[in-house]
Formats: sequence, structure tokens, C-alpha cells
Amino acid sequence: MRILSYVGPDGLAAGVVEGEVVHQISAGVLDVVCGSDWARTGVSLPLGGLTLASPLRPGKLIGIGLNYRDHAAETGKPVPDMPLLFAKMPNSVTGPAGPVVLPSYTAKPDYEGELAVVIGQAARNVTAVDALGCVFGYAVMDDVSARDVQQSEPQWVRAKGADTFAPWGPWITTADEVADPQALSIRTWLSGRLVQDGTTADMVFGVADLIAFISSSFTLEPGDVITTGTPAGVGAARTPPRFLRDGDVVRVEIEGLGAIEHLVIGA
Repeated sequence: MRILSYVGPDGLAAGVVEGEVVHQISAGVLDVVCGSDWARTGVSLPLGGLTLASPLRPGKLIGIGLNYRDHAAETGKPVPDMPLLFAKMPNSVTGPAGPVVLPSYTAKPDYEGELAVVIGQAARNVTAVDALGCVFGYAVMDDVSARDVQQSEPQWVRAKGADTFAPWGPWITTADEVADPQALSIRTWLSGRLVQDGTTADMVFGVADLIAFISSSFTLEPGDVITTGTPAGVGAARTPPRFLRDGDVVRVEIEGLGAIEHLVIGA
């Protein structure tokens, strides 16, 4: 199942996607993730005519740094011994079309195409063996990052948590439709140029290991989201570096999960 949020004539609504049609449902996406009953309302709309919102607003949005071997290599940093966690703020969440609005405090904003994991049941001290059973589904995210701030400040709150720095969607694909989250191609285009072409098989810590590690520190709850790191090809590592600028369009596509495409607006 693919489930999304969209802006309807009466405000925010939710629906399930079948082909190019969205069937409105009686509950919000977060309600469905939390296990609420739902039904189709009888309203069906063309997908192409809808303005999509972020599927839900996570209670916790947890990022993972340096979680692809090729990305660690391009930064010249060692592969971490354990997952490197950071938090993105709730206000960083925006819809799959953005826009991403660049704050004035950074001169080096960057893109990071990533696999997002949506938690579907409470997880505390779960093992890696059981961890995938806590996943509701998967989606696509751009973990926008202010590289100059990331390098100059010991905490990454401002570098990662600015308003609109987490466009995601276009929908959540339920876990039963993803046979192996470690076998998905992930690609990013910047204004029409392919800049990232990787696979989730290159993750240092896979989805199951991440959930086990995080849940050993604090409880993951339904609707929480983990964004799992990015493959090589980020703007900061290119020669010459290529940072986001006004008018850019970023597209991130993950095999079987769809694509997001958003505009960048300069400060």
C-alpha cells in the first residue's frame, strides 16, 4: 500500500494510491500508522492534479551521519564504529515538492538523497532480528544540510534542522511491499544532472541495526522517522563543490518508493 497526505478542498486529507488515482480515506496518515481503523470515503482523485503534503509530521526525526561507505570515503572520514545520530527539527519537515527555503546563515547548503524509515509500533531495546517488525513503511527524503555550519559548530542542530530542510514523501510505501530495504537503488539529480547514484546495500549500518541501536537509547514511537544517510556525490565533495542555490531543482528517487522533486529558494 502507498499512503499519502494531500491538500484537498477542505484542507489536509489522506489517501491510498492505486496507479494514478488517489482514493481518499477516513483517517489521517498518522492515525493509520498508529493502527487506527480506516475506510475509503468514496472520493477518488487523479494523482497528477493533487498538491501533496509531507505524509506526516514525525514526533521524532532522527538522522544518521556517514552511514554509506562511499560517502564516508569522499569526505575523507573513517567509517563510524557505531551509528552517528542527530536530530532534525519538526519544522524542517515539508512536502515532497518543498520548496526548500535557504536560511541566510549558510553559504554552503547541500543535498542528501536518503531512505526514510517510518516506525509503526513502539520499539524499546529491540534486537536487530526483530527490528524490521517495527517498521510501518519507507519513503524518500532530502536531508538538506548547511555544510559550513555543520563544520563550524559541534552540534548539528542548525546545520540540519532549519525550516524546510526535510522535504519527503511522496508517500509511504508499507513495509510488506519492500522485500529488502538494503537492496534499493537511490539516485539524486540536481537541476537535471545526476549527482548521486548509489544503493542502500552500501549502508554501514542497515535499517534493522539502526532501529536496534536507537531503541537501546530511547523509545521509538509510531510516526517517528529515521533518515538513514546518503551515498556519495554530495555537493560538498564535488570538484569544484556544488552547493544549492536559488532556482535549483532537486529530485531524489528510490527504487520502488517513488520520487520527490523540490524547488530551492535562496535567502
